[in-house]
Amino acid sequence: MTVSIRVMTAGDGYRYLLNSVVTGDGDRDAASALTRYYLESGTPPGAWIGSGLVGLSGGVTAGATVTEEQLRQLMGYGQDPNNGEQLGRPYRTFATATERVERRLKKLSDSLTDEERATQTTLIEAEEAAKPTDAPVAGFDLTFSVPKSVSTLWAVADGGTQALITQAHHAAIHDVIALIERDVAMTRIGAKGPRGAVAQVEVQGVIATAYDHYDSRAADPQLHTHVVVANRVQAVHDGKWRTLDSRAIHAAVTGLSEHYNAVLSDHLTAMLGVGWEARERGVGRSTAWEIAGVPQALMDAFSSRTRDIEQVKDRLVAEHVVKHGRQPSPKLLWQFRQQATLETRPPKQHHSLSDLTAQWRERATELLGEDAPTWATTLLSRSAGEPLLRADDIPLGDLEQVAEVVVARVGDRRATWKRWNLHAEAVRQTMGLRFASATDRDHITHQIVDAAERVSLRLTPPELASSPPTFRRPDGSSRFRPKAATVFSSEQVLAAEDRLLDASNDRSAPTVPLMWIEQAARTKNRDGNVLSPDQERAIAKIGVSARTLDVLVGPAGTGNTTCWV
Repeated sequence: MTVSIRVMTAGDGYRYLLNSVVTGDGDRDAASALTRYYLESGTPPGAWIGSGLVGLSGGVTAGATVTEEQLRQLMGYGQDPNNGEQLGRPYRTFATATERVERRLKKLSDSLTDEERATQTTLIEAEEAAKPTDAPVAGFDLTFSVPKSVSTLWAVADGGTQALITQAHHAAIHDVIALIERDVAMTRIGAKGPRGAVAQVEVQGVIATAYDHYDSRAADPQLHTHVVVANRVQAVHDGKWRTLDSRAIHAAVTGLSEHYNAVLSDHLTAMLGVGWEARERGVGRSTAWEIAGVPQALMDAFSSRTRDIEQVKDRLVAEHVVKHGRQPSPKLLWQFRQQATLETRPPKQHHSLSDLTAQWRERATELLGEDAPTWATTLLSRSAGEPLLRADDIPLGDLEQVAEVVVARVGDRRATWKRWNLHAEAVRQTMGLRFASATDRDHITHQIVDAAERVSLRLTPPELASSPPTFRRPDGSSRFRPKAATVFSSEQVLAAEDRLLDASNDRSAPTVPLMWIEQAARTKNRDGNVLSPDQERAIAKIGVSARTLDVLVGPAGTGNTTCWV
């Protein structure tokens, strides 16, 4: 995923953004941010972005440099970064484990003996230590990473090309922020509903800071930007400051990631004339779109972190196969990759872009067998480019066909889906097209998603009562219903579920004598274990049920797999 999300907690949670920032003065121009700090050891200072900046006191404008004090006030305390005024309610404070223990100990009966009190104290301390300590959310770190071929070309190209690639990257980020502000950023009001709200209302925009980074932790080229969206927004209807509806952000992140990939491709084609091609990345990973002509070998050479992660992931998969006799599920495969990412994470080192570029060009020159900057210039000069489409260049009938494919693809992976699931797939299905502007792509995507919703089977019941105009959004939807939260499925999915139910009611399957089950339950498996009484009862019920399809359900860690090994 090229856009990932990380929750930032209040207090000192923002400080990791400043660890590599160089000292700089004056306004930071987004198009030339990297080149202005070319010789400095570190990364450029952050810049303000977002339409919500207009609600702050004077002095904070889009593109201006973010100071440490401003970041501390906004992300550390939820205050106006200029004058320190509180933006809405102060962050909540949560009791620490020690405070929770003390509170519970005070409630113990005075009649307990010293031994009983000591026993209870030990139990309470263990229970509270095992519980996580909640922390208020200060913001959401959306990390935008360009595809590997883009980082590779950017790493070895001349300074002018580097600046254009960076400009395209920043333009794509602003396109995604505009989409967030239009379709995602909302706040909740009301005190009696779920999670303390009964209505979801529009906001003026988001307040965010953007921090550019050059490389991965292995010092390979990885052009990426941390965009931290503050968890403080101003409601349109009353001007009050509240928190973002975090559910909406998390639900949309996959669609936002695909949208970023698409508009970045459009910007790069418009600026540099590059073409694009689809490349498969192996089992469990989605298709990647890379710049045509950038060798996979060069991309792999600049992917040390990926190689390390894949090696550890492959080891975890092999261990799983030996232990369980089968390949891991897609979900477990993703967990293995996350575990491998943490195990192979080296400490972050600070370099200047000048030093990094020199190293990258030297490595690329050796692998390519020719001067790397010259190779990059030749690649761009030979790029035929791709036609840039306008929204009205695509017939409506074609969009209807794409919408049917979108629903089919989403239905292959999910039993139910929402609008952002369709949005992500609609962008994937149109990645082979290049559009003249983000507006054109957005218009086509919107039409495909609308058509996909019509093709889908709506599971969320319609409103039973009409909301007054004051409680409706500009698009006519009720503010009492979360935006883009309608749940869909399809007749094909429901038909598949019916077949499964029929199979579960069909009792014509063979059975297994209980004697065999009892004997198997008492036989040690390959790990030297025997089944527990609960596990034995579970497989006994399945063995004698005679159902064509039977289901064993249990919480993680209770030995579901052991029953079949």
